[in-house]
Amino acid sequence: MKPRRIAAGLSLLLCTVLSFTPALQQIVLFPEVIQQTTYQQPPIPKLAPLITLVQTDSRDSGDQRVVPASQFRDVHVAYKLFGLFPLKNSEIQVMPALELLPGGQSIGVSIQAKGVMVVGQAPIKDLEGKTHLPGKEAGIEIGDVILKVEDKEVATDQDVANAIHQAGEKRGIVDVLIKHRDQIVEKQVRPYFCRETGRYRIGLFVRDEAAGVGTLTFVDPVTKKYGALGHVINDADTNQKIEVSNGKVIASSIQSIEKGRKGHPGEKIGSFAANSGFCGTIEKNTAAGIFGVLNGEITNPYFQAPIPVGWTSEIKEGPAKIYTVVDGEKVEEFEVNIERIMPHRTDSKNMVIKVTDPRLIEMTGGIIQGMSGSPIVQNGKLVGAVTHVFVNDSLRGYGVFIQNMLKEANMLAQKEAA
Repeated sequence: MKPRRIAAGLSLLLCTVLSFTPALQQIVLFPEVIQQTTYQQPPIPKLAPLITLVQTDSRDSGDQRVVPASQFRDVHVAYKLFGLFPLKNSEIQVMPALELLPGGQSIGVSIQAKGVMVVGQAPIKDLEGKTHLPGKEAGIEIGDVILKVEDKEVATDQDVANAIHQAGEKRGIVDVLIKHRDQIVEKQVRPYFCRETGRYRIGLFVRDEAAGVGTLTFVDPVTKKYGALGHVINDADTNQKIEVSNGKVIASSIQSIEKGRKGHPGEKIGSFAANSGFCGTIEKNTAAGIFGVLNGEITNPYFQAPIPVGWTSEIKEGPAKIYTVVDGEKVEEFEVNIERIMPHRTDSKNMVIKVTDPRLIEMTGGIIQGMSGSPIVQNGKLVGAVTHVFVNDSLRGYGVFIQNMLKEANMLAQKEAA
């Protein structure tokens, strides 16, 4: 029994001593996930006689987008001391050699929701001058989405108004099907005749669409799929995500700039271009941006051909460039610095970036509204897009990984749990 204890003690002592060597410290610092476009075996430090490298190869069975699933390969790597004691586990993901055309063009965005969103309360004065809020009293809240009125689907605010008025005239009660906090609920509401409008109402302000200006991030030259904005579109009043029924993007022209300053984000002032050279559908509104299919041609004077995608593990802190429009429809290049990388965040805030280009600072004050979606390029690879500005520091903001945008666009094979 004693020899075993002595052997175990010596092994523990040896492991403790070796843990202070540069070779083992190097292994400990290896990243947990390494992404490569071609598989390369990770290095083994000089203590090779003592360290065993165990590799397990697995392949993804997904089949989404034009990238064949066979191009995806995961290699699980385990470093073990004497082949027994685990030192470090890593995963090498072999990614497709995907190339995209960077955007930078200013786009006008028009999006119509599935159903009609409740954005406020509108008190009704009846013929006697009494005030009523029947929708609120029935439990319909701001942020709820009206899907049907009297068992008929509604797509516009006028659909809702007409259906309520007709139900009020016919039977004095109206059935309203709503989406309330991800639950589908039916409400019965008593409409009141409004003396100001001469119609039956239930006391709600509603909206069916949203519009604004943003920036195109990329176009896939093979599928014509595009990504833009880098963040979700929420309703301006409720801050709730808009579920897309349909929508479109077209070229936008920037007329002026409201400069950003501390406590007040700036803004691009633009309008939809009358003779847009491209247009596109909006099929998805996600945390990492909007996605659809683009028709027509886009041009970026800095990129005559698509460039490689920079996967998450390839992004480094340091200089990079963004592409955006600050005047008319001309895409321009500006310098930024990637100050921090946050790979474990699941939202659209994966990088902290700082504008360092003196000309952009002079023109805009830094990052401004409407710049969301501006592509970020580092070392000749498309690595992400601008998403948010820091309210108290207009020079700084967040960026989303291009990899996260591609996942949301269903342009990468999705890995499923076994």
